[in-house]
Amino acid sequence: MKKYNTIIFDLDGTLLYTLEDLKNAVNYALSYYGYKERTIEEIRCFVGNGIRKLIERAVPENTGLSDVDKVFEQFKIYYNEHATDKTIIYKGVEDILYILKEKGYNLGIVSNKVQSAVDILHERFFKDIIEISVGDKEGSRRKPAPDSVIEVMRYFDTTSLETLYIGDSEIDIETARNAQIDCISVSWGFRDAVDLMKSGATTIVTTPEELLEKIL
Repeated sequence: MKKYNTIIFDLDGTLLYTLEDLKNAVNYALSYYGYKERTIEEIRCFVGNGIRKLIERAVPENTGLSDVDKVFEQFKIYYNEHATDKTIIYKGVEDILYILKEKGYNLGIVSNKVQSAVDILHERFFKDIIEISVGDKEGSRRKPAPDSVIEVMRYFDTTSLETLYIGDSEIDIETARNAQIDCISVSWGFRDAVDLMKSGATTIVTTPEELLEKIL
């Protein structure tokens, strides 16, 4: 008998490489208002707490709230139109998702992206594999609060003991802890193994194939 029946995945940095499109959207919004653009490594450090926090970190220090709002709105307009321009599934990830689906696992996504962006990416990359995707939306706290994970668990009518969470960041580790479920961290995303260990990761995998071995 398998230990888990439900696998929940983080999106950015776990299933999808999204940094290029995030960087382009951020820099479009920054340049629109005459602000200095950011490098891809800066964007890598800024992600993890949702796109609003990404913009707050990307604008110049001491930028007023109303100006942050304006940049955020431009970001959303651009990103919703260009979210899949350069975004790709990490090599090997699609294969293991199909294997897990064929073996009867419930598959879900939780993300700190706004729900509209999550829906776009789900439709583009995972509509035939993953059943439910939960993003940032009104009335639900974003990760590391456990709300989105609990929503997926309720959808599948499963328990914390039967659910495994997969992510690539310190936010994901904390989210799993808050939801009282097991967590596997992947080092191919936006944080490396050293950072993940410092953040309290208990299990780290370096390839999708290794992840599959840990699950089955």
